[in-house]
Amino acid sequence: MSRTALLLIDIQQGLDDTAYFGPRNNPLFERNVAALLEKFRQTGAPVLHVQHHSLRLTSPLCPGQPGHDFKLEARPLEGEPVFAKTVNSAFIGTDLEAYLHREGIARLVVAGLTTDHCVSTTVRMAGNLGFEVWLVGDACATFAKQSPEGMIPADEVHRVHLASLEGEFCTVVSTQEALERKWL
Repeated sequence: MSRTALLLIDIQQGLDDTAYFGPRNNPLFERNVAALLEKFRQTGAPVLHVQHHSLRLTSPLCPGQPGHDFKLEARPLEGEPVFAKTVNSAFIGTDLEAYLHREGIARLVVAGLTTDHCVSTTVRMAGNLGFEVWLVGDACATFAKQSPEGMIPADEVHRVHLASLEGEFCTVVSTQEALERKWL
C-alpha cells in the first residue's frame, strides 16, 4: 500500500526578510500551510520538512542566523523528519528519496517557498523519480524577480511556474481542494 506525505519546503523565518528577498506574493500563504499541517497531523499522515542551509554567510537562511529557523506556522513536531539541503532540490545531498521508498510513500502533497526555486526544482525531481505529486499552489509563494526587461511581479512569477509544472510534473490544487481530499 502506498502512502501520502505532506512535504513542506523551506518554510523559514528568513524568507520574511523583504530587504534581502524583496516583495512576496500570497499573503495567505502561512494560513494555508497551517491548515494543511493541521489536517495531515490530525489524520496521522506523515509530515516531512525541508530546511535550507544556505552556504552564503550573508543569507538569512544560513545556519546560525535567526532566519534559518522554521516559521511558527510550520515548526516540526518531535518525530517529524527534517531534511537539510544546501541546493534548490530536496533530493540532492539528502536521503529524502531513500526515506520515501523505505516508508512506502509514493504520493507527495507539496507546499512551501519559493515557488520558482526550491518548490519547482523539488517537484520536478519528484515527478521524474516517479512520485505522484500534488502541489498546493496557494500554499506556495515567491518573490518579484528582476529580468533584463525589468521587474516581474511576484504573482506573475508564481503563476508562470505553477503553469509550467501542472500536468507534466504534478497536479496543482488549492488548499481547499487538498483539505477535501482523502489522502490516506
